[in-house]
Amino acid sequence: MQQQHRQPDLVEGSLPVFVFPTELVFYADDQSSHKQVLTLYNPYEFALKFKVLCTAPNKYNVVDATGAVKPQCCVDIVIRHRDVRSCHFGVYDKFRLQVSEQSQRKALGRKEVTATLRPSSAHDPPTPRPPDEERRKEHSADSEFYEQTYHAEPRPSAGGPSLLTVLLGLVCMAALMLPTLGENESSVPLYLHLSVNKKLVAAYVLGLLTMVILRT
Repeated sequence: MQQQHRQPDLVEGSLPVFVFPTELVFYADDQSSHKQVLTLYNPYEFALKFKVLCTAPNKYNVVDATGAVKPQCCVDIVIRHRDVRSCHFGVYDKFRLQVSEQSQRKALGRKEVTATLRPSSAHDPPTPRPPDEERRKEHSADSEFYEQTYHAEPRPSAGGPSLLTVLLGLVCMAALMLPTLGENESSVPLYLHLSVNKKLVAAYVLGLLTMVILRT
């Protein structure tokens, strides 16, 4: 008789967490570096759920800050720097990835990843990380991690259909309301009578304009 595989009880914080890379470097003059990817690996036989915390959540956008990883799989977590200013050059922030079993709330493991913004990627030698004592002074609340929320990228507000689009739509509607060529019982002058082909063109253009207006 086969015995069902049972996961051993894990102590909170004892589970190793595998994340790559362990340091994120953003460059102010390189737009492509403002988007970084963290890969979280799950080499275990059970599924994990994860949560991304940060010491400076207002400076970053984290897509899918919470989620799950299937057994022996990995997920990519996209992180964007959204506050590229000179006052943040050389400041070390931290991300903390907490993992737990899907049926539990306690964090089985955690891994911290540093993030820093540098002025330029050209001729930029590796900057030595500040000593532990200086880092403690720089981040007096180093253990204060906050939940990372996703800030939607601002989109230009749609100003509605242009005046030309509206006028062209009105012209097409008026063309469809005019009598068709060959109708004798009409008080409309003969030169305003339109052929069937012209009305088909007006109806087609009106349909296209309607789609444009609905998308704006």
